[in-house]
Amino acid sequence: MEVLTAFTVLFLVTLFIISRTFIVVHANENVVKERLGKFAGVLTPGFHFMIPILDRAAYRHEMREQCLDVPPQSCITRDNIQMEVDGIVYLKVFDAGRASYGIGDYQQAAVNLAQTTMRSEVGKLSLDETFSEREKVNDRIVAEIDKASAAWGIKMIRYELRSVDPSRRVIDTMEKQMEAERQKRAAITVSEGQRAAQIAISEGQREEAVNLSEGEKQKRINEAEGRAAEIRLLATAQAESVRLVAEAIRKPGGDLAVKTQLVEQYLVELGKILEAAKVTVVPPQVAGIRTMLEGLGALAHHVGPPPPPPPPPPRRA
Repeated sequence: MEVLTAFTVLFLVTLFIISRTFIVVHANENVVKERLGKFAGVLTPGFHFMIPILDRAAYRHEMREQCLDVPPQSCITRDNIQMEVDGIVYLKVFDAGRASYGIGDYQQAAVNLAQTTMRSEVGKLSLDETFSEREKVNDRIVAEIDKASAAWGIKMIRYELRSVDPSRRVIDTMEKQMEAERQKRAAITVSEGQRAAQIAISEGQREEAVNLSEGEKQKRINEAEGRAAEIRLLATAQAESVRLVAEAIRKPGGDLAVKTQLVEQYLVELGKILEAAKVTVVPPQVAGIRTMLEGLGALAHHVGPPPPPPPPPPRRA
């Protein structure tokens, strides 16, 4: 029994020494080694030998990028609007020794620093800028955290604002403002439509007036050209008739025919006057007819016959 007990104790001691002698570091971590309580180096991924009792693995650090939630907190903007803001911190350990001895808990420290920096940066912005300039806010928070976290052996990769929640009163005010803005845009759209319609109607009326005036102008031009053509035709016809009369007078017996025609026309017109008159009209001098006829005969004799045609030109041999 005593032998079994001694063997068990020896086995446990041997197992303990072996476990303290050899250590395996995984690919996603680094191990900080201490010797007699002092920093003795950083063990990278792989198989390592340690001196039992003297050496120990003091800290193990995750070397992959870590994502930490930043709890929501109350912030006040530059225009005195209270809101709840939370975010996400992405960081990575690049120096396991500093992460072990530079600060007690780098994760909690990074979250607390992100909260205070976020509250400070939001206080510099108005409510509208908080929504529209998220990228700038994220960059400024990362820059501020990097200044303090360099001594901790960690690197701030990025920071993202996850949600920005104003108070219920502010949300109601914003909704009313948005509704008023929509109504304003609707009124502007309606007024612009009415303005465009009035412009289109006035342009149509102007085009109609121009077309009517052009039509009236063309109509008057056509009528004037028609009247001018008519006048030319009448003048040509009258000239032709006068020429024919003149030629007829120049012929033998033409003057007698003209006199006879004038006498007949005079008698016809005199008969019309006597029929239309309500009183009896008697010519004062009956001999006036004879005198008129003699005057017409003298006029015909003065005109005389037409001149003979010119002789033809002599033919050349």
